[in-house]
Parts: sequence; structure tokens; C-alpha cells
Amino acid sequence: MVYLKVQPYRHTSLSIHRCIKLHSKFYGPFRILETVGQTAYKLLLPDGCKLHPTFHVSHLKKHHGPQAVPEPTLPLIDDKGNIQTGPAAVLERKLVPRKQGDISIPVVKWLIEWINLPVEAATWEDASFIQKIFPDFQP
Repeated sequence: MVYLKVQPYRHTSLSIHRCIKLHSKFYGPFRILETVGQTAYKLLLPDGCKLHPTFHVSHLKKHHGPQAVPEPTLPLIDDKGNIQTGPAAVLERKLVPRKQGDISIPVVKWLIEWINLPVEAATWEDASFIQKIFPDFQP
């Protein structure tokens, strides 16, 4: 049994990078089906997974211990191997005063729950920023 590092380089274009370092980098554990060459292994991945099942040892980490609670799904990834994320829901809303010169203008902030991230990773974002980046998102 091994854990799989899905994304060797963590790239995000949103402001969720503040918390991403606290999230797990490895998924699994997954059973090894066979050895491919000297430095690669073929894994038993969940049904519907769009990843190729063969991985270099640099993307794997050995599972220790007798018990394993397998994770049923892997996160969605794009064609470049980056974990896809986006707003799933607005959990809370608030008005925050923002100063512009001598004037205080209220700005709408949303507590965003992100796709492929746990609820604990929800972040406060400007509503206008989220609507600009994700025009299809309708809370």
C-alpha cells in the first residue's frame, strides 16, 4: 500500500493559497498492482479516475501500519495535472468597510466553500472578485 502525490508542483491562481500548505499532499492509500521497470509502480485507482495508473516512485510514499482507511475519491484535476477548485457555495455573507481616501465604502464579503477542499478550508473573499473570476457561479 502506498500514498500518491497527485500534484508535484502546487499551483493555484486564487487566494486560497494561504491555507493550501496545510492540506494533505498525498491521497490514498492505494494497492500496488505491479512493478513497472525499476522505478515505477502500477496502482489500483478508484473507478472513474482519469489518471494513468503508473507512477514513478518519487510520487509515492509507503504506507506504514496494519490498518488503512482508503479515500474513495481523488480530487478533480485538469489536463496539466493541477487540482481544480472553484466556489461550491457561499456559507456566510458580511459587509466590511473599506477605506478609499477619506471615504469608507462597504464591500460585500462571502465565506466561500471550495470544490475539492474541506469545509474547514473556506475563506472570506470579495464577492466582486469571485463573480469576476467565476462568472458562472450564481450563489
